[in-house]
Amino acid sequence: MSATTATKKSGPSAGPPKGKPRKPRRAGWWLPYALLAPAIIFEVVIHVIPMATGIWMSFLKLTKMFISNWGNAPVIGLKNYAVALDFNSAVGAGLLKSFLITVAFTILVVGISWGFGMAAAVALQKSFFGRGFFRTLFLIPYALPMYAGVIAWKFMLQKDTGALNHLLYDNLGLPGDKPFWLIGDNAFWAVVIVAIWRLWPFAFLMLMAGLQSIPNDVYEASAVDGAKPLRQWSAITLPMLRPVNMVLLLVMFLWTFNDFNTPFVLFGGSQPPAGDLISFHIYNASFLTWNFGSGAAMSVLLLLFLLLVSGVYLLVMNRRSKRA
Repeated sequence: MSATTATKKSGPSAGPPKGKPRKPRRAGWWLPYALLAPAIIFEVVIHVIPMATGIWMSFLKLTKMFISNWGNAPVIGLKNYAVALDFNSAVGAGLLKSFLITVAFTILVVGISWGFGMAAAVALQKSFFGRGFFRTLFLIPYALPMYAGVIAWKFMLQKDTGALNHLLYDNLGLPGDKPFWLIGDNAFWAVVIVAIWRLWPFAFLMLMAGLQSIPNDVYEASAVDGAKPLRQWSAITLPMLRPVNMVLLLVMFLWTFNDFNTPFVLFGGSQPPAGDLISFHIYNASFLTWNFGSGAAMSVLLLLFLLLVSGVYLLVMNRRSKRA
């Protein structure tokens, strides 16, 4: 065979075979996208667009002078953030104080709620007569509508007509005058008590569900080896509940740090300084002073803080899980 003939045979006609034709799309391929579309649209409309709008507002001098046409509010860049983070000014000092109060509030509420939930879940882990009744009883605060529960607490915490003072001072005979629970320094403890009452049944529910996945054989084997209940809890229950606790504590932290409904319903439009939680503080900074630009900047700072804490928490917990 000559070189010319070989060249002709190795031309374009002798190239690699063409790819297989695309398979026609099966009928109904669009259905999953159509089912997801409403959720995506609602997510964009309810969360993404308001969040983007709030971030844009934080760069504006959006005071009551421009509230009727806030699109004409002048852009001032990072000045709202500078004012919020200037702790020598009244605005910055108030935000810092509210932040510290919220940190203390969150630590107490999350810690005590988790402790109550864990104790109740462990106590009701084994079957006994009346267990279903106590499970239902413990979940009532979680099932009760939030506003109804907090309003009931507001009536119970009144000075003269409240059920708490009536129980402590009229029935139990404690000395001294009846305290005001919703004003002064007692306001902090009032909002802590109400928040714990609302949150601990959720911890109980999640931990009780997690305990159902732990086989009883593990506890029986440890009991044969001489392990006491406290040792079983620390060596078996806690390690096996680590995935549940990792998510539970993060969710409880985010809910508690962002809690607005509890102080708003409990204290009304103006909260006492001791109960000045940060979400309520931002609300008042926006709607009492009509400085929505400053309030938006505070909201963005709160969002960044929560994202930072959540990211660090998940990173640390994932590393511990890998080491274990």
